[in-house]
Amino acid sequence: MEEQRGREADGGPPRDGDGPPSRSTESPSGSAEAPRAGAGAPGRHPTGPPWWRDGPVWWRLGGAGSRLPWPTTVLLTGFVQFGTTFATHGQPDREPVDGYARALLLAGTAALLLRHRRPVPVVYVVTGTALVYLGAGYPYGPVFVTVAVACFAAVVAGHRGAAWGAVGALWAGHVLLAHWLYRWLPPAGDEAEPWGQEIAAAVWVVAVIAVSELARTRREQWTRQREERELAARRRADEERLRMARELHDVLAHSISVINVQAGVGLALLDSDPEQARTALTTIKAASKEALGEVRQVLDTLRAPGAAPRAPAPGLDRLPELVEQAHSAGLTVTVTTEGRGEALPPGADLAAFRIVQEALTNVVRHSGSRTARVLVRRAPDAVTLSVDDEGPATGARAGGSGNGLAGMRERAAALNGTVEAGPRPDGGFRVTAVLPTRTGPTAPQEDQ
Repeated sequence: MEEQRGREADGGPPRDGDGPPSRSTESPSGSAEAPRAGAGAPGRHPTGPPWWRDGPVWWRLGGAGSRLPWPTTVLLTGFVQFGTTFATHGQPDREPVDGYARALLLAGTAALLLRHRRPVPVVYVVTGTALVYLGAGYPYGPVFVTVAVACFAAVVAGHRGAAWGAVGALWAGHVLLAHWLYRWLPPAGDEAEPWGQEIAAAVWVVAVIAVSELARTRREQWTRQREERELAARRRADEERLRMARELHDVLAHSISVINVQAGVGLALLDSDPEQARTALTTIKAASKEALGEVRQVLDTLRAPGAAPRAPAPGLDRLPELVEQAHSAGLTVTVTTEGRGEALPPGADLAAFRIVQEALTNVVRHSGSRTARVLVRRAPDAVTLSVDDEGPATGARAGGSGNGLAGMRERAAALNGTVEAGPRPDGGFRVTAVLPTRTGPTAPQEDQ
């Protein structure tokens, strides 16, 4: 909407999520001077300066929001290195950990730095270093943790095939090393591992994959829920824009139509009948004042979402005002009320008023008739509105947007009601609206 796009230009309040406005102080020479940094400075972030929040350039490697997982990788490196040292004491028959073993362990954990950006290459690199480490006869231990972390990252990122292939290769490689190739590999005099150990390895592989799949499923659920919340928020925003557009259309279309008719009368009678021209100008002033008041009320709800309106929403109790405005535009309106019912819900009352207002506006704009009839029929569960004119149509648009009937149908549909409009068999035009008045799940009320 135009008024929404121009809020900043008109000095309106900032939207939700905008930061505090920047401030500057004038130096004695008249030039703008930025505020000094310190407590209470408007531009200071509560968590510290940017270099503290985002880290140095070598840490970020790609900008804010894409930093490498240095902390967890450093912790994993320390755990693997120290854990392998302790594992060596419990496996004296394996090769002692030397510099080559340390380098292999470091290569595996260093590759984990890229596990979020390149999960597929990382999972295979880590698996390869683990196989080389085991093939060199070094002791079992935390080396398998690096493979588990790499597989977890690959599965969570959606590369399930790569993770399954990597752990399958690790298991198959270990079977070859432990049952066939051990004769030619260190340590010297080694014997084949028992097959029961392979069952334990298979259980470990399945456990790693199961945990990774569970994490991937949860992540997809969180992503889907976030997308649904964003979609619902956009839908609510679209519905609110449509509601505001209908409200502004109904307010402005009726008032501008009255002003247009009275301006024509005033121009035509300015010289021949100044007193009648004065009456037309008075009507223009009253109609414009009322339109400005209603537009201001609609815009106030935009500037202060959730705030209670300072004036009550119009309803059918203001039909006499519509009749008076139509009379000032040269239209004679007869209102008939049938039946008795309880007071209408606010949403239905507002919709009924706006539908009658728009129907009378269309008579002023497009009908050659100077008379109209409004019938309000109340029932316990619905209110029926009927607006008739004798026609014929003039074909004049009077600057209208052509959205009047569409707006009436949207208002009625919001209440599970209907609007029918078309020529009458005996000439003229009729608008009929049926609005349910029972509140509940099947008849939601329109927001005021």
